[in-house]
Parts: sequence; C-alpha cells; structure tokens
Amino acid sequence: MVKNPLINETLLQMKFARVVSLLAKTLGVGQERALDIFYNSETYKCLSSLEYHLHNRSDAYLVDEIMLELQAKQ
Repeated sequence: MVKNPLINETLLQMKFARVVSLLAKTLGVGQERALDIFYNSETYKCLSSLEYHLHNRSDAYLVDEIMLELQAKQ
C-alpha cells in the first residue's frame, strides 16, 4: 500500500487503528462497525493513496472528515 519509502507502513497502520478507535467512540458504535465505516470511506481511500498527504493530519481531523461524509450521505 505505501509507495513512499519515507512513510513507515507500521506507523500508518497504527494511525488507522487510532482513527477507528476514535471513530467508534465518537459514533458510540463497536470497533467492528467503526472499522467497516472507516474502510468504506472516501477519507480512507485518500489516506491510503498518500496523494493527498492525509497521513500528516491529526486523528481527530480524519474522524471529522469521515463524520462529514456520513452526514452528507443522509
């Protein structure tokens, strides 16, 4: 997944875990549901591509972006 040698795969996976945990807490859902929401979000797609440099953003910022996506779908 990581194509930039300056970005450590392990650190990126740890970021994913923190975002999922914060998302679960924010939404009041279980980790499994939060993981599903995260992996199906546009934010995750952009974060994974590294093109948008979202890996440099805070965990809270990423959760806010996912929340905005969820609100837009309603």
